[in-house]
Amino acid sequence: MMNITVVRTALACAVCMNMGFAHGSSDIDELNKKLDEYERRIEALETKDAETARAKSGSAEYSRRKTTNNQFNPAISVILDGVYASYKNNPEDYQIPGFALGGEAELSPEGFSLGHSEIVFSANIDDKFYGQFSLAIAEHDNEIEVELEEAFFETLSLGGGFTVRGGRFYSALGYLNQQHEHAWDFKDAPLVYCALFGCQYFDDGLRVSVIMPTTLLVEFGAEAFSGSKFPAGGEHDGVGSWVAFANIGGDIGTSHSWQAGASYWSADNIAREYGGHSHDGAAEIPLFEGDSKIIGLNAIYKWAPDGNYRERNVKLQLEYFNREDEGDLTLLNSSPLETSTLDSKQDGWYAQATWKFARSWRTGIRYDMLDSDNKGSDPGVLDEAGLVSNGHTPKRASVMAEWVPSEYSRIRLQYNRDDSYQVSDDQVFLQYTFSIGSHGAHAF
Repeated sequence: MMNITVVRTALACAVCMNMGFAHGSSDIDELNKKLDEYERRIEALETKDAETARAKSGSAEYSRRKTTNNQFNPAISVILDGVYASYKNNPEDYQIPGFALGGEAELSPEGFSLGHSEIVFSANIDDKFYGQFSLAIAEHDNEIEVELEEAFFETLSLGGGFTVRGGRFYSALGYLNQQHEHAWDFKDAPLVYCALFGCQYFDDGLRVSVIMPTTLLVEFGAEAFSGSKFPAGGEHDGVGSWVAFANIGGDIGTSHSWQAGASYWSADNIAREYGGHSHDGAAEIPLFEGDSKIIGLNAIYKWAPDGNYRERNVKLQLEYFNREDEGDLTLLNSSPLETSTLDSKQDGWYAQATWKFARSWRTGIRYDMLDSDNKGSDPGVLDEAGLVSNGHTPKRASVMAEWVPSEYSRIRLQYNRDDSYQVSDDQVFLQYTFSIGSHGAHAF
């Protein structure tokens, strides 16, 4: 906004010089009244312009249409991540009653270990497409593994608010699922993510999304995947799983913003193999064959005084998921093979709050809870597969504090009181995360 004080002073001086002090006082009063009116008009116009700009920037940010400052040379970034973990229980015995775990739902190894480091290449391919290639480097069973995490293209100029993404990428199933692990507010994923998705869901496929030309952010989208990744699985000709999602969000004044979303995932004729489940000293490997669907809801609220997130901010985050499976369950290492029908209903939620109370310090709390209702023709098979909860309600409470001297470095201390299985566990993590090289802004 133009500096009204400077204008007042300049005009007052001009009046005094040209008209004399005897007549200047009343003239200055009249000018001040007019300046007050002009100031109100300017503030109204600038407020309107700011709201329009925030709506446009919010839509652009959410669509994640990337641009880079180095034209067509790829931006290269490296995320260094490491952790020290301490547990009261043996982390190798980790399981969640009522849930057969898959993907990467195991706990970090005890002691010092390499966390989830990344190497990312990204650039505009030309004026029509953007591309990103991400490698994840992690340690599993004392072995270093390199995994292709994302490799996708995205359109830049389709028009009409439409965007197409193709390749391997994180699904829009849920809010947290679309974020890379180093951008999470806690060291580990929520219980419901690990129980249903193996902590994070990605696959090879195609996404089409559209942002509507409205004042609020309104986005609709759909994804089609190969269906080869957990919680799907097996061989499919064409589309093996698909996702539909919708998001809405906006600003309330200059200090508040919000977003809410819903998603639906479905996969038919899948062959989902779970990780080995220890039962009575023997490792059981369950295989589920049938149909599965997931419904998800999420809500996020952010506050920062006058929109300045650097000094102070608060974020509230809530997600809920419900999964239903219907088909057959087989224990692959039993002889003869043991099989049961399965009618499973599993759900869970988490709520978390983070508070940045100083430029370099942030803290947060999180609470998780799960529930399951698994039925089948042979309860013994379900028990061997770990799908019998025995009345236990898995839950967990977490608290964290972190020192963030810049957007490129972070040291985090986290404590979990984990009651997700029958014997309560005290878990402590000391984590470092460093970003080297060019690194784009994260989505809302």
